[in-house]
Amino acid sequence: MSTHAKRERLLLADLLESAGPGAPTLCDGWRTRELAAHVVVRERRPDAAAGILVSALRARLDRTMAEYAAKPYEELIQLIRNGPPKMSPYSLKQIDEAANAVEFYVHAEDVRRAQPDWSPRELDPVFSDSLWSRLEKMARLTGRRSPVGLVLRRPNGQTAVGHKGTPVVTVTGEPGELTLFCFGRQDAARVELDGEKDAVAKLTTAKLGI
Repeated sequence: MSTHAKRERLLLADLLESAGPGAPTLCDGWRTRELAAHVVVRERRPDAAAGILVSALRARLDRTMAEYAAKPYEELIQLIRNGPPKMSPYSLKQIDEAANAVEFYVHAEDVRRAQPDWSPRELDPVFSDSLWSRLEKMARLTGRRSPVGLVLRRPNGQTAVGHKGTPVVTVTGEPGELTLFCFGRQDAARVELDGEKDAVAKLTTAKLGI
């Protein structure tokens, strides 16, 4: 049975392949080649991927990223499609779903929304609910650097607190859009922001995400 993570993985691979190695993405400074290298390194080189979160290991991450980015682009795409090695924790379905469904969704949108003619894709309700469930758990983490109070709201009224503080800005949108907003893609997320003008301005330029 296919999982959300597997579907988003294959979609991401298809989007990267269609865009080619030099297309823009929403990730600062990364073209599609660098984004593809990031995805591969993250699940195939845990020794280097730790540098994503640990600054002392950043130099190793940068070196490994450069090595993978130098590989043939088609090889990177195939490694993404193939998924992690069997010995990787990501090869376990539950871990893959927990760690990669959001990761691959965000990166797929990084590719899609960097194109001038993009339009929102309609997510199935089950996937939307899954994204919301994860967002509820991660809201405080992704919103910890918010300079203002942050409340996330679905159109159905469900809410989650991303950051306590005043003044408060309420961000309303579908779970997929809220996920992108909370992962630092504020400009590309289709959301409505309600709050004081200065607070809204601060939030839209804040460095949100993990």
